[in-house]
Amino acid sequence: MLLTTEVKMSRMYPFRARFRRLAPAVALVVSVALIAAPLGSAQNPAPSPQNPPPDQASPDSGGPGADNGTIALPKKKDKTEDAPPPAPAAPKVKNPEELSNYSLRVNVQEVQVDVGVLLEKTHQFVPNLKPSNFRVYEDGVEQKVSGFKRVEAPITAVLLCEFASTSWYFLHDMWNAAWAFAQQLRPQDYVALMTFDMRTQIVTDFTQDKNQLYQAINSMQMPGFSERNLFDALYEAEDRLTRIEGRKYIILIASGRDTMSKLTYDKILQKVKTTPDITIFTVSTGGAVRAMTEGRPGWGNEMRDLDYLQADNEMKTFAKLTGGESFFPRFAGEMPDIFGQINTNIRSKYQLVYHPSNTKQDGTYRKLRVELVDDEGHPLRFQDEKHKPLKYDIIARDGYRARPEVE
Repeated sequence: MLLTTEVKMSRMYPFRARFRRLAPAVALVVSVALIAAPLGSAQNPAPSPQNPPPDQASPDSGGPGADNGTIALPKKKDKTEDAPPPAPAAPKVKNPEELSNYSLRVNVQEVQVDVGVLLEKTHQFVPNLKPSNFRVYEDGVEQKVSGFKRVEAPITAVLLCEFASTSWYFLHDMWNAAWAFAQQLRPQDYVALMTFDMRTQIVTDFTQDKNQLYQAINSMQMPGFSERNLFDALYEAEDRLTRIEGRKYIILIASGRDTMSKLTYDKILQKVKTTPDITIFTVSTGGAVRAMTEGRPGWGNEMRDLDYLQADNEMKTFAKLTGGESFFPRFAGEMPDIFGQINTNIRSKYQLVYHPSNTKQDGTYRKLRVELVDDEGHPLRFQDEKHKPLKYDIIARDGYRARPEVE
């Protein structure tokens, strides 16, 4: 700065004389400034704003400093997922030239058999039986049981009642039986009420409300016809139940006689035999009046007795073919015990499952037979506390219809 000032002042002519007089003093001052400038710079260095000094502070851990200049970092490669190994190539099978491609589908049929074991005298269910105690025969051939369990579940049933203007005794028995059945129901059960005379009528559809069923029973007061088309009504009840999955029941309360059905006995028998998962229990009406009038002389009385004997056989057959039971009470006091037994039979069963050895899907009817054996393969025997033998009944379906090849 002082040197620059000196040059500028030398160009100022008006003051040349004065500057000459001051030259020795100025030279001295310049000399002192040139000598003093390096000393001051060494004591107090002034950092330049354009080039800041690097940070030389050493880190506490002895590693590199926070910023030691520009660092060249290698460029990261894009991270890619590991590609899965390629799937093995499907083997190529070449058919002979005269054969084309085809697929094979095998349907393994499964048969479920509900079995009730009841003591003959007390009608009590026999518990605690094992899978090895059961033997199932299909058309005389023993089958291997692959599934076994004790079943006790809510029921789905149709109460099918004969409501015809024949005799007050028959109507009274029907009302008592229907009431006794309704009193045995549980909250989870589904029941529908159907009646029949000349035609079939649905009084109430499936419901869990017992009060609704009681009201439907009370509404049956004045029958309109004396005809009893039992076969048509049973066919319609089974046809409606086939639309519902699972095990179903028909409680048939009737005299058993049929007067004007369009269907024959052979056709309704075929329907009962071939409809799966439906068990029929039959309760006969008019037992008291029949007991008082049976055996009277006369051709008309004899024909009537024959008609009722045939009706009883039909009711027994419907129940036996489906694994149910038939009852022929004479007094109203028998109804609670009868329906208590039906309730036990429905809810307490053993369910057996097997795959039939006859795998043909020909739609034929297969006969079933169930036996009870002990651990040594002999017929199973029961004894009471006095070591007296107890007879028992095995209640199971008579058979089933095999699946046809094309349905």
